[in-house]
Amino acid sequence: MESNAYPTTLPRMAKSLFVCQSCGAEHRKWMGQCTDCGEWNAVTEQVIEAAAVRSLGKAKALRASPITDISQSGNPRRSTHIEELDRVLGGGLVAGSAVLIGGDPGIGKSTLLLQAAAKLAADKKHGPVLYITGEESIQQVHLRGSRIDALHDDLLLISACELESMLATISEIKPSTVIIDSIQTTVSSKLSSAPGTVSQVRDCSAALIQHAKTHGHVVVLVGHVTKQGALAGPRVLEHMVDAVIYFEGDRGHAHRILRAVKNRFGPAGEIGVFEMSDRGLIGIRDASRLFLAERAKDTPGSVVLACMEGTRPLLVEVQALIAPTVYATPKRSAVGVDSGRVAMLTAVLERRIGLPLAQHDVYINIAGGARIAEPAADLAILLAMVSAYQEKAVPEDIAVFGEVGLTGEVRPVGQPESRAKEAANLGFSSILLPSENHERVQKANIIANMRRETAMPLKLLQARHLSEAAQQILK
Repeated sequence: MESNAYPTTLPRMAKSLFVCQSCGAEHRKWMGQCTDCGEWNAVTEQVIEAAAVRSLGKAKALRASPITDISQSGNPRRSTHIEELDRVLGGGLVAGSAVLIGGDPGIGKSTLLLQAAAKLAADKKHGPVLYITGEESIQQVHLRGSRIDALHDDLLLISACELESMLATISEIKPSTVIIDSIQTTVSSKLSSAPGTVSQVRDCSAALIQHAKTHGHVVVLVGHVTKQGALAGPRVLEHMVDAVIYFEGDRGHAHRILRAVKNRFGPAGEIGVFEMSDRGLIGIRDASRLFLAERAKDTPGSVVLACMEGTRPLLVEVQALIAPTVYATPKRSAVGVDSGRVAMLTAVLERRIGLPLAQHDVYINIAGGARIAEPAADLAILLAMVSAYQEKAVPEDIAVFGEVGLTGEVRPVGQPESRAKEAANLGFSSILLPSENHERVQKANIIANMRRETAMPLKLLQARHLSEAAQQILK
């Protein structure tokens, strides 16, 4: 026997590493700031047990199947019977999928999932629903279920934190849907680290997801969020699941927004709008009326934006305030939009239109707590700033959309027909849009249809440059 032959197995060894609880990066020594993600006070010491190396023998080849021979009949969607939630999920839950939902504490994650669990349990076609709570007792969950009318005999509750007990219970009950509230409280006895650490969250999630894909049930994981609003734990967790959904909302408003940032079975970026009440969360189908309900009309600095959130057209109010600065460097502050983009648009406005904003603070707000990320909001933001500076109100019956470049040109945006139709349905008589989108909207016959249905003329105002847009609505 050769003395330098490789061993087939290696003994288990334990070592101590310093792991960042934000990104999962491993370090050889403790440090105050993680060098990978830049997070402070996130590096903690953990004892890592190295697993034995498996046999180095030749692996068995797997059988490949043509994609055309794969049937979809085994993965039907399961409707939650909550329209707004189904919209975000892409039509419902897919068997064997894993969904991760995060949001601020108290925003309504457990309430919405309990409502969905009761409706899924009432659907006799799939089977019971198992709700596993690690943060509350089953009496507390029952109390919330009684308040929001989310009680059903096929909705089963257990209070557990140990992973092995959860998997044994799931295998025995064989539910159609499993809800884990929350993944940060789940621990495995095979790991020596504390609950909520990177290794516990990663390994427990992997075991639950693998069990769901093997047995065909849906697993929904509730995740905590950091102060910055991102999901706590390793970033790899978002890559392991099939859908990542965030709960957004301001505690000062009654409505909540459910946004899909990742979805393997539907469009990413789709949103659902809910209103919080004493009976739970109620889906809002006509979300544009909700965001424009308290709009201040005939007020300088207010412009209505026709935006798209996923496949859903949405009308929101963009507000701007221009005030003389008391600082050496003027402030550029924004709520609901990217502050860096607002600073860039302010420079475009000063250079291309000639507004002297170097000695003024600029504040931009999306009313109602909505968050807009698409560049189609550029034109509405700029016109709100011009309106606020000149103290001239934009006509209340005009909706605006369009992207603005650094030279001041108004660029076309996607899905102009849906934006124009949503504005027309809400009673807006004029729409200011990019010139290159004008022909598409005319071909959609929106103007003729609205005249026939409401006897109200719909006027399309087109603009190629920011100065042309400002002249048309701020005369």
